[in-house]
Amino acid sequence: MRHLKAGRRLGRTSSHRKAMYRNMVTSLVIHGRIRTTLAKAKELRKVADRMVTLGKGVAPSSLASAEGEALQNLRVKRVHYIRRAARTIQDKAALDILFNDLAERFEGRAGGYTRVMKAGYRPGDNAPMAIIEFVGTPGPVTEEGEQADEVAGEE
Repeated sequence: MRHLKAGRRLGRTSSHRKAMYRNMVTSLVIHGRIRTTLAKAKELRKVADRMVTLGKGVAPSSLASAEGEALQNLRVKRVHYIRRAARTIQDKAALDILFNDLAERFEGRAGGYTRVMKAGYRPGDNAPMAIIEFVGTPGPVTEEGEQADEVAGEE
């Protein structure tokens, strides 16, 4: 029985699983949306939301309004959050996006930064696929200049 056993194993060792989550959350931060299996997307949601929460720890807007010792304390706190996030996201460009763009974007939001949408089945093994994206990510632009719904395939 799996009582009190949180998280999916996904048929991998713990080190492989941890490395996979690192790679996936880095890709999600850089691209804003990735396509993966449904089980991986549901597990990735936990890691990605935790990273956004770290990114929001000290928003850039709060640094602009602080002065003196308060500013110094905020800078120290921000460095701490960046170092904690860098344990998982090991790409400087992704960290920059996380702590600047995503922190400002989700500043007023209390949680639920990602969305998982089912996207059919993979042709090779019929695995259920999903698209995980940050809430508020714009869809791809069509030739007509309107937003297209990638998942539903509407035009």
